[in-house]
Amino acid sequence: MDIRFLGGTREVGRSAILVNDRLLLDYGMLTGTPPQFPVETPEPEAVVVSHGHLDHVGAIPSLLSGDRRPPIHWTPPTRELALTLARDTLKLHGGTYDCPFTEEEVRRVTQVSETHGYRESFEAAGHEVTFYNAGHIPGSAHVLVDDGDTRLFYTADFHTEDQRLVAASTARPDADVVICESTYSDVEHDPRQRIEGQFVESVRTTVWEGGTVVVPAFAIGRTQEMLLVCAANDIDCYADGMGTRVTKMLRQHPSFVRDEEALRRAKSNARFVTGRDGQRRRIAAQNTVIVTTSGMLSGGPAMTYIPEIRSNPTNKVTLTGYQVEGTPGRSLLETGRAEIDGRVMPVSARVEWYDFSAHADRQGLLDLLGEYEGAQILVNHGDRCAAFADELATEGFDASAPKLGHEVVV
Repeated sequence: MDIRFLGGTREVGRSAILVNDRLLLDYGMLTGTPPQFPVETPEPEAVVVSHGHLDHVGAIPSLLSGDRRPPIHWTPPTRELALTLARDTLKLHGGTYDCPFTEEEVRRVTQVSETHGYRESFEAAGHEVTFYNAGHIPGSAHVLVDDGDTRLFYTADFHTEDQRLVAASTARPDADVVICESTYSDVEHDPRQRIEGQFVESVRTTVWEGGTVVVPAFAIGRTQEMLLVCAANDIDCYADGMGTRVTKMLRQHPSFVRDEEALRRAKSNARFVTGRDGQRRRIAAQNTVIVTTSGMLSGGPAMTYIPEIRSNPTNKVTLTGYQVEGTPGRSLLETGRAEIDGRVMPVSARVEWYDFSAHADRQGLLDLLGEYEGAQILVNHGDRCAAFADELATEGFDASAPKLGHEVVV
């Protein structure tokens, strides 16, 4: 088996892996100014997609330019999420370098899409492929690829602990080679129950004091998780941004969430914002909780809410996910200031961060890899891939961290 890494090596973003020059696993983008895409545009016979986050699906429609029409295989939620992200990218950046595809190419995605459930094997470009629940977001999948000689297990993004939205990854199929993510290879997450308890206490205290809490959250996965947390703890809230559309969509795929009824209650508990900035300013002035995109304060309705609540120290901003270096969220966390709509603003409201991660931590990674001690381990999707591979090697694993464009023959 030939494995070529076109993106996602020693970095988080633009995941893309070409197997035997025929089968492409993921094709994402690395957000930034300017954004970065995989190092080449291959012409695969088929595409298999692990899950619906931008760094794994962001450039998928560009594979359908010209007369190229490879079938795209994914779970039903991943298909819907990919199309949602593609249309949003077109709306924001269509016709510019930041968007590598056209509206016509997005339409073609629906024509070549083939959806599959977990543990349902299918054929793709002469390979037998099987999806397994990865426990990351609804529809996220580990991907097992068998070319008849070698079995490749591509973990993609995964979590080994239950979240309110999705159940943990548990499947560990036999494999000769494992491509393993390493996002949190040097982190031990606090128990989720403890993190949730701290978040709930903080939010309740702020509301009791008369303040407003803005909860920036990623639209896919994190928004729904925070709505579930609020509903489970009797916290009234508003929901705003793309996350509201995603929440409605996920209710159409109940078999891919952990508790369909809990998600229904969470949606009913939240008041979905559909108005414009005038309505948002009125909501920001209330004594309430607002779950809104974007998770790193780089766009979305958060751009309206933060300026409205920033000057009152009774108010609070509770960041709920990783803040990439260079983003307004990271700046706010480290300096108490953030660039909002082109203007750097000091924020007197209290700022807190909670580790509601949907990725496995170091122990979770080791727990999974402990099932593959005799396999070849290829570490990707992380800021310290080489360091983690070296640590695995000292523990007796056959581990390495491929570089961008590197080809591995197994």
